[in-house]
Amino acid sequence: MTKEEELFHQLGQAIDNSEKGQLFGKPCYKINTKAYCCFFQNSMVFKLNGQAHKKALALEDASLFDPSGKNRPMKEWVQVPFEHNELWAELVEQAVKYLSEKNNI
Repeated sequence: MTKEEELFHQLGQAIDNSEKGQLFGKPCYKINTKAYCCFFQNSMVFKLNGQAHKKALALEDASLFDPSGKNRPMKEWVQVPFEHNELWAELVEQAVKYLSEKNNI
């Protein structure tokens, strides 16, 4: 397991009621069957909105998540490369907050 993947799992397992799952065949973490983050191409991908989404997308080499590779990015999901791993924990918290607000969890 790569250091990137280890950090992904460490952060996902630190969230209460979080469980491992799959999102488009990629490892992810969910709460009540709703995914809030996943791991793709040595990057972490977060479901975000508002300012958190804008800030994450503004990071160098960050992009909207396009799991199919067919230029159909997912609007709410931001792929953040490992070079910004110091922000991953905060982004996990923002993703869980958004998930909680959106789904009344």
